[in-house]
Amino acid sequence: LALGTTITITSNHWAMAWTGLEINTLAIIPLISKSHHPRAIEATTKYFLTQAAASTLLLFSSMMNAWSTGQWDISQLTYPPSCLLLTTAIAIKLGLAPFHFWFPEVLQGSSLTTALLLSTLMKLPPTTILLLTSHSLNPTLLTAMSITSIALGGWMGLNQTQTRKILAFSSISHLGWMTMIIIYNPKLTLLTFYMYTLMTTSIFLTLNTTNTLKLSTLLTSWTKTPTLNTTLMLTLLSLAGLPPLTGFLPKWLIIQELTKQEMTATATAIALLSLLGLFFYLRLAYCSTITLPPNPSNKMKQWSIKKPTNTLTPPITSLSILLLPLSP
Repeated sequence: LALGTTITITSNHWAMAWTGLEINTLAIIPLISKSHHPRAIEATTKYFLTQAAASTLLLFSSMMNAWSTGQWDISQLTYPPSCLLLTTAIAIKLGLAPFHFWFPEVLQGSSLTTALLLSTLMKLPPTTILLLTSHSLNPTLLTAMSITSIALGGWMGLNQTQTRKILAFSSISHLGWMTMIIIYNPKLTLLTFYMYTLMTTSIFLTLNTTNTLKLSTLLTSWTKTPTLNTTLMLTLLSLAGLPPLTGFLPKWLIIQELTKQEMTATATAIALLSLLGLFFYLRLAYCSTITLPPNPSNKMKQWSIKKPTNTLTPPITSLSILLLPLSP
């Protein structure tokens, strides 16, 4: 995984970027299918097929570009059909709407640790390619995709009870925020990506410690680790983008940049659409901390904690809550 990511991030040649993406895909497949559960195998197959199709499209678009311009350099993407094909390929790779269908399914079929890798590390190489080619991409297409992603991520997350699916839809809507700003201010996209990675890592590590896979388990997990659950609530609100928590910073900067670009209508639309996301984050926060006994869950309370807390959890959680108030 590290090798594939590094190759893609550091390459200038399209073939090398493609090689890195392929290594990445092949490396994550054993991790998804590790549990040998039918759901995991199904998820692996879905993941492999979508990624292989996206990689083929990417290679095809770069070959078309090379055919018309004689350039294999990533930053020299000038042929318009190639730009459109590349955007489509990367959208499939990232799980941007309308190519998002595979992502929640794959996340649901994999373990929490693999789901964490899929929603953070695996998004880095395609995002890097978008960053390198951002000056030649089609603004209308990207804006349309990102608004659709933010809307779909919010709407489809509303009726989920599985924590992995909720986090998958949250990832889709965050990707919408990243692609929205990528043409106007690529550095802001990277900042948003880092913040998102930080907060998602914190949430996945917490869920992994309490072994929480669905909302009904989340309702009883306060008996295992009360303090961790309180910080989980704050991290969820941070991911929703509420001030003064960390997650507010990227959204604030993105909206500011969009208004500078005289795209006030777009900024208003995405700000309103992120309220949908806020609703299900609030529900998760409510389930994790605010409902105390008498408990609405029918499950037995789980007093014993299976796993020791990961040493990374406290610093990452603190950062994903307090980064904005600590660094004005």
